[in-house]
Amino acid sequence: MKRFAALLPLLLLLAACAASPPRTAAPLEPGAPPPQQLTYAETNLNATLWAQGTVEHDMTYRGIYAQATRQLTAALRQKDWDALPKAERKTPVRGLKPAVIVDVDETVLDNSPYQARLIRDGKEFDEFSWDQWCREQRARALPGALDFAKAAAAKGVTVFYLTNRAQHLNEATLANLRSAGFPVPDKETVFLGLGTVVEGCEANGSDKGCRRELIGRRYRVLALVGDQLGDFIDIGSNTVASRADVARPYDAWFGERWFMLPNPTYGSWDSAVLGNHSGAEPPVKHQIRRDALRTE
Repeated sequence: MKRFAALLPLLLLLAACAASPPRTAAPLEPGAPPPQQLTYAETNLNATLWAQGTVEHDMTYRGIYAQATRQLTAALRQKDWDALPKAERKTPVRGLKPAVIVDVDETVLDNSPYQARLIRDGKEFDEFSWDQWCREQRARALPGALDFAKAAAAKGVTVFYLTNRAQHLNEATLANLRSAGFPVPDKETVFLGLGTVVEGCEANGSDKGCRRELIGRRYRVLALVGDQLGDFIDIGSNTVASRADVARPYDAWFGERWFMLPNPTYGSWDSAVLGNHSGAEPPVKHQIRRDALRTE
């Protein structure tokens, strides 16, 4: 009896623990500070891991580029085929030489090592470190990109490289493209970086529409390839809703004339989510991204 009396408090404690529900963390209320103040580079870990050579990433790129390559044959047969947004086509396409337009970063060149360095060092993107990376000329060709560019060149299709890299990086970027094996002929201007100035082309910031229109003056464009919506059409007001509105009329062109590659690591899609808070501190931006998630 004394032994039972001595065990009674312990038995009552165990019974209470068994009856109590497991403790869970309280859900994060909208607008509340995140549990950890992570830098953008740290929150970019999973996206960069996926982009840096997973089978899923590589096969997605290869599949999209394979479809783009197959479409070249169909596009060449149809003399009125054109992939420029309708507002950018100023010259009739019949009789023009064929071309394709590709973006550079995360479209043909892989900059995931730069993202990995930001994660390693706990830093945010900045122009100085980006310039250093570009000048190293060590970005590799992305899966399928080289095969597509070579197939286009073999069919007599000019490959234009349309990038928003700053002009002072032009030579380093061209050298990187050439060292990676991309067809970049010396006899023709096929590289249009940010700040390209040509008569009749007044670019609006980093929009590419003016430069696409320049190409369209002399070429009929068989395909556009990129990783951002702005690689295909100028967006205007960069909001989530306006991006959807701009893309909607061209739904049928994706996979046929326009070939969008996945890039979860950075882009104008993120700026659209952040709205007017792109310059906010990392914890604030982190919370805005959390609040934008759908749970249903």
